[in-house]
Amino acid sequence: MLLAYCAPFIHPETLKILPFVGLGYPIIIVSNLILLVIWTIAKSRWAVFSLFVIAIGGKLHFRTIAIALSTGKKKNTELKVLSYNVRLFDVYNPDLDAGLETRNQIFNYLRKENPDIVCFQEFYSQDKPTRFETMDSLFNVMGTNIYHQRSAYKRIARQNFGIAMFSKYPMIAKGDVMFETQGSQDFNYCIYADIVKNQDTFRVYDVHLQSIKLQSDYYSGENGDPTNNFTEESAIRLIYRKLQLAYVKRAGQARRVVEHIQTSPYPTIVCGDFNDTPMSYTYNQFNRTLTDAFRNTSFGIGATYVGKMPAGRIDYIFHSPDLESYDFKIQTEVLSDHRAITCKISK
Repeated sequence: MLLAYCAPFIHPETLKILPFVGLGYPIIIVSNLILLVIWTIAKSRWAVFSLFVIAIGGKLHFRTIAIALSTGKKKNTELKVLSYNVRLFDVYNPDLDAGLETRNQIFNYLRKENPDIVCFQEFYSQDKPTRFETMDSLFNVMGTNIYHQRSAYKRIARQNFGIAMFSKYPMIAKGDVMFETQGSQDFNYCIYADIVKNQDTFRVYDVHLQSIKLQSDYYSGENGDPTNNFTEESAIRLIYRKLQLAYVKRAGQARRVVEHIQTSPYPTIVCGDFNDTPMSYTYNQFNRTLTDAFRNTSFGIGATYVGKMPAGRIDYIFHSPDLESYDFKIQTEVLSDHRAITCKISK
């Protein structure tokens, strides 16, 4: 538990085991609470030590569990922001019709939510002609063709893989935040746009920090089939190595984004898939100067990742402390390996 408390404050390259302890925080805190109950019933002095260790965590416990239920009044500057890792709209589903159905369900969800700004991670589009169309449908959903995108282009199939931001309001400036650790096979980016509503300007960032890419080695056989060359021990070593590398890369990427935010002349909103939990060094870089909208307005644990690895809440909306946030929601239906998150933000 004490090591978990240190994880948000010590760079993952300094003590390489710390990020893994931070990742295991939910299990560690539950185990400590169970032991506290057992030792209390048994009238053991260890209950005092257990309670002390839990207590010194203080506010750190409320990074994972939110207890705020703030509400706000609608204002002229209110923006409804939605962030969503759409997993390429399910384009690689072996059943094309099923993939198209998932894509259409995502579009229907966006229509229902009717956001002012949408930030996508793992965004996909293909140049026309294409059966798996996304851009025109999104223009139709938003009612405008105002957008900003950064992606890697696969020339043979005319495909784009990256992140994108769509807005109902004008973007008076657009830009990218370049990562020092950007590899040729890394499709993790950060973009921003200055968006104007009723003469008020907001700088909105769309962030997708380093992915773990656990499947890139496993599915490397012929036609993308599993290689079956991994023993249980080698698979564990591979997972450990990839997690360790991703933790270090995310730390540098987060630092670069935060440094860019500090130069913004406008109030900022940060949306994205951080691929890291609230008890991480990456999360702490943003939390030091920005407000976590989920913790500010919601209640509960707020898990957003629904993939195979237990990760909990790894998708976030942050904003400048001088902005207000309310009505934070997490998508209930599962259409990707992430749930979409929405929030209303105003001056």
